[in-house]
Amino acid sequence: MDNLKNSFVLFGGDYNPDQWDEATIDRDMELFAKAGVNTVTLPVFSWAKLEPEEGVYQFEWLDKILDKLWNNGIRVILATPTCAQPAWMSRKYPEVLPVDIAGRKRTHGMRVFFCVNSEKYRERAAAMATAMAERYKSYQGLLGWHVANEYGTYCYCDNCQKKFRSWLKKRYQTIENLNDKWTTSFWGRTLTSFEEIMLPTELNDDYRFNPAIQLDYMRFVTASTIDCYNNEARILKKATPNLPVFSNISGYIKKLNQFEMVPQMDYAGWDNYPAPGDERSFPALKHNIMRASKDGKSFLVVEQSPNQQNWQPYNKLKRPGEIRKIAYQGLAHGSDSCLYFQLRQSVGGQEKFHGAFVSHNGSEDTRIFKECAKLGQELKKLDNTFVNARTQSKAGIIFDWDNWWSLELTSGPTKDMNYLEQVHYYYKPFYYQNVPVDIIKQSTDFSNYKVIVAPLLYMTKEGVAERLEQFVKAGGTLIATYMSGYVDENDRCIFGAYPGLLREVLGVWVEEVDALYPMEKNTIKMTGNKINSQEYMCSFLCDVLHSNGAEVLAAYSSDFYEGMPAVTVNRYGAGKAYYLGTQIEETYLNRLIEEICENEKLSSEFEFAGDMEITSRTNENGKFIFVINHGTQTGVIDLKTAKYKNLLDDKCYSGKIQIAPSDVLILA
Repeated sequence: MDNLKNSFVLFGGDYNPDQWDEATIDRDMELFAKAGVNTVTLPVFSWAKLEPEEGVYQFEWLDKILDKLWNNGIRVILATPTCAQPAWMSRKYPEVLPVDIAGRKRTHGMRVFFCVNSEKYRERAAAMATAMAERYKSYQGLLGWHVANEYGTYCYCDNCQKKFRSWLKKRYQTIENLNDKWTTSFWGRTLTSFEEIMLPTELNDDYRFNPAIQLDYMRFVTASTIDCYNNEARILKKATPNLPVFSNISGYIKKLNQFEMVPQMDYAGWDNYPAPGDERSFPALKHNIMRASKDGKSFLVVEQSPNQQNWQPYNKLKRPGEIRKIAYQGLAHGSDSCLYFQLRQSVGGQEKFHGAFVSHNGSEDTRIFKECAKLGQELKKLDNTFVNARTQSKAGIIFDWDNWWSLELTSGPTKDMNYLEQVHYYYKPFYYQNVPVDIIKQSTDFSNYKVIVAPLLYMTKEGVAERLEQFVKAGGTLIATYMSGYVDENDRCIFGAYPGLLREVLGVWVEEVDALYPMEKNTIKMTGNKINSQEYMCSFLCDVLHSNGAEVLAAYSSDFYEGMPAVTVNRYGAGKAYYLGTQIEETYLNRLIEEICENEKLSSEFEFAGDMEITSRTNENGKFIFVINHGTQTGVIDLKTAKYKNLLDDKCYSGKIQIAPSDVLILA
């Protein structure tokens, strides 16, 4: 693993050479060399070509391509092609195919379209991993192993049902305990045997699932997927113990609990595909989530697009300079790679119009190839300067998959509940003020932080409330919001007023929660004279809130709860705990976070003007400051009297410097 971590920034990506003739492959090698490609991932989708019939392997074509790559100085991340089983397997062993939530047995034809609990699938996948490990374990260009691709298929077959029952029996021991934890007495769902448990599908629930059952099924799918991944990873790790093994995480990260799955891997590796309309803070948040999955260690961007995607509703071209900005944003937030899907545009299929280094015309004289080549040469120059570097933050935002799932499974108070969007809302004030902030788990050591934000901490896991109390008592600042402290780990309501076990530290209690329509607004008014009793908009949810010792900072201006608290702060021990009883407009939220950060002496490392993103990473080589101008106007950063060298152009800077639109600096 250390061989990869300390070598260089990985640049390249997915290559599907089984589409091309030898002349095209030879031409690609020339183009890759010109672009500075140092890493290729393959053969992700080649199971049918590698094993055209059961137990018959044909690796010779892959051997030739690996030789060509090595002769051109390009290293390889070898992928087990197990994300797309051959048609012969689906026909011969139909049990490998998934059953959907409507109870329909699906037919062959999609990728990642197998049941992770199928014993036959695991048997054949393990056989493929064994064959590849034995053949290529000594290949000199091998950097590491990539298992399958974008896990996340949910299956509802009889085998999954059988294994789900076993998983539940291990988790709850007795049917009486399960009935209690699932509250099956409601609606008369009491069970007398584990054999009576059915999967939550359209066949029995018509989308009115008991959320506790659905939550456990999502946990079970994560556990099953981990077992499926390890079925191959163990084989690869045994054959090459010093090389990393990992899989890539889909940019749609909700399906599997990555805080459970990624620790099984040597890297967090994820696929970064921001939509054209996304704020620049949104992929930054996802990068930070990936960094959190390995407790602050650097991660890999395994896929991103060199140009437009093909599967979004509107597939806009990357604007000039956008490829570079997106690449450096990943590096700035902790990635050690710029890997892409794909290196050459596909001849046909679902993704034939997906962007690539080399487009259908096969020329190096294209805007995209030139931009990719420029980036590749820059990264080559950077070598391993900031590889394995970490980010140092004193502010943290709690993120949790169980909390995400349970919030969105619950019926009420609003159908517009979107946990990731809500976390993003509270991430943005730190991001746009360039205050370093970590995404943290509920299990993280809170004592390392000065400020912790706990957005919508609906499910408060065992011991977390007590640890947050201790954090505040010791001098920390906590920011909590509506929908906090409602349920335990089985989605059972905690008796007593909300926010449950957080009532004492927050000094408030919630009587009711009012859900606002999407276009409906309320207003809050500052109390006291500090901000001249200014009014701000609020939306989404409004807690009917009572102070129990907390100071009221703002109160509602209308509706029957006019005059009742909306924003409070409670002094608790040596620290403070803020409570936001409604989604306050960004103007006030930004001001509040800025004030809290000032009190805790947290700020951007440099004064700046414009749409600037400023982050830093530190390793044994020193501290590296990434500066990206995301705007269309020239930005400014004030380095004051210190002197820095820009690693991208070797120029030295101090004082106020101007940064052109879309430009990037890496200062050391």
